Amino acid sequence: MKDSGVFYSFINSITLKELGIKPETTKEFVLANGDFVKKKVGIARFHYKGAVGGASVVFAEKDDENLLGATTLEAIGLMLNPFKREIIPITLTA
Repeated sequence: MKDSGVFYSFINSITLKELGIKPETTKEFVLANGDFVKKKVGIARFHYKGAVGGASVVFAEKDDENLLGATTLEAIGLMLNPFKREIIPITLTA
């Protein structure tokens, strides 16, 4: 993970199609340089070390990085510690 500020996960569109994940909508995103782009978005099921959850996923293009987004981490009960740049469990409260 290179970008700790990404909201949705970005996954290569070829990989998503191979997994049977289909685009459900198109959303506009702002890039780090200020440009706006439209990308297809679907819903994926994520698994990480026994944790499972569903979240929106952006169909990344050839030049895009694969990125794990904040909503995906939250969906599986995890978060990024920005100081140590490591993934840690969220303490859930009711």
